[in-house]
Order: sequence, then structure tokens, then C-alpha cells
Amino acid sequence: MSKIVNITIDDRQYLAEEGEFLVKAAAKNDIYIPTLCNIKGLKPRGSCRLCTVKINGRFMASCTTPVLNGMRIEVDTPELKEFRKMIIEGLLAEGNHFCPACEKSGSCELQAHAYRMQIAAPRFPLLYPQRSVDANHPKLIKDHNRCILCKRCIRAIKTEDGKSIFAYKKRGHKLEIAIDPDLGRSLSDEIVRKAIEICPVGALLPREEGFTVPIGKRTYDNLSIEEVQTQG
Repeated sequence: MSKIVNITIDDRQYLAEEGEFLVKAAAKNDIYIPTLCNIKGLKPRGSCRLCTVKINGRFMASCTTPVLNGMRIEVDTPELKEFRKMIIEGLLAEGNHFCPACEKSGSCELQAHAYRMQIAAPRFPLLYPQRSVDANHPKLIKDHNRCILCKRCIRAIKTEDGKSIFAYKKRGHKLEIAIDPDLGRSLSDEIVRKAIEICPVGALLPREEGFTVPIGKRTYDNLSIEEVQTQG
């Protein structure tokens, strides 16, 4: 049986299960902490740091931090809001995100977070990196221009015998997520669909199919990302 402990979030007392990851414990208490790389059902990795909070005065990723008794947590402060905003602005500036031409527009989590934070344009200079579009696979297109290296595809998408289909390639500022060339040629329709759905941006797209969901009926056309993530 789980032990129930006391924690303080933004100067208010709450109950939570000891050892449960903080982002989940906060959600159970109707407190929203934004996430981007986190996937329910998989062990978190803390890749994007969007869920950063302050615990006993220290910055920590709430998706990888287990709850302990007596924790004093800051979630909704001007400092943390600005920190998260800078993360989203940095991701927008670092890649090539031309939303009007992207078929994930309206269903893109990066875009939805930017809308929620009222980001009109990033404060950082746009880098316009020279990146390729990998169309060597019969069912899937990998657009490196839109990839934010969140690792969701690496962590969630495997073959039936547990082999990794996606993996990091290169290093430093040239780092990218690549598709295994052999496994990529034999992907099932089910795995392809799951990979596309797991990607938070428009980096993974199906071949011979596009813009199937009309504007107005996409995920974030009528709901904010907070509403979607809270309901999910």
C-alpha cells in the first residue's frame, strides 16, 4: 500500500503518494505542470526540462522527481513561467518551424505551448539550420527541420521483438534522430501510425497522405494544451 505524505505546492498543503513522480502527483491535485517530452505509461527521461519546478529552492524536472514527505515546491511563479517560455522560444528558434505549411499545425504540442504562453516571436535569433528530409522509407518521412530531439519516438516505438527503430545519430549541433534503414523498410502500418501520433511536432509524417484532418477539427483548434493534457 502506498504511503501518503504531505507536500507544499505554491504555499498550499497537498497529499500525495510517496515515490510518485511529481508531475503526476500535481495533476492528481488539479495542478498543471506543462510537459513536452513526457509520455504517460513510459519511464520519464527529463529531456526537454519544460516541467521544471523549484523544490526546496532548487530547479528540478518534475517528471523525473519522486515525491518525498515535506517537499516545498514552487510551480506557478513568474520566474518559472519565464524559464519555460525561454525553452519553447529556444526550440522555435533552433529549428525550421514554418507552421502555416506544416500539416501538424493545430495538432502540434510545441505550437500549442507557444500559443498558451502567448509567444508571438522568439526573443532569440532564428538559426535557419540546413537540415534534410529523410524520405528513404516506404511508409514514413522524417523531417529533421521540425525535430526537437525529445526522444519520444526512441523511447516509445519498438519492433515486436523489442528492437529500437529510432536512434540518435551524429553529435553536438549536428545531432539528429534517424530511422534504422533496415527496420524502416519493414514497418507495419500500426507502428507507423503510432510513431506519427507519438511525435509532438511534424517531424514524422506518413507517405502518400497529408492534411487529412481539416482546420477547425485539429487537436488544439478548440482546446488548449493544458486542457488536453489534463484530460489525457
